[in-house]
Amino acid sequence: MSLIRVVWGSASAPTEMASYDAALAAAGVENYNLVSVSSVIPAATAVEAVGTAPDLGPAGERLTVVEARATTAGPGQVSAALAWSQAVDDGPGLFYEVAGETDANDVDRRVHEGLRAGQELRDWEFTEPNVVVESEQAESGTYTTALVLAVYGDSEPIC
Repeated sequence: MSLIRVVWGSASAPTEMASYDAALAAAGVENYNLVSVSSVIPAATAVEAVGTAPDLGPAGERLTVVEARATTAGPGQVSAALAWSQAVDDGPGLFYEVAGETDANDVDRRVHEGLRAGQELRDWEFTEPNVVVESEQAESGTYTTALVLAVYGDSEPIC
């Protein structure tokens, strides 16, 4: 059985890209090249919320991810949420991501709504949803990023 790890982090820095890099570091995936995919979980795949990724392979390799990410210039608040549910009996599943310059309650509500809408499009019987929300206050003069990632397996060589 394959494994998808859900990781999250937030951070502030003097530039938008630096805050994104620092949030990736908080999640443990700063040394990889991320390749985003849409939000379908393959059948017979476990999903585990781990917070910070373990060592997933050599630096510079590719990681396949579903990413919820938002960055804001302070002052303000930034939040990201990732929800998932899988079909019963080890079937496929669905991720849904929401992020924005808003509070944790707003992204939590919207991610549940989005996941329900995605479930209605599929003829699968789903398990109860799981949700991870990351939210952070941005101070004036800084950029702040909040992110939640679903990381598919371990890293793979790019070339």
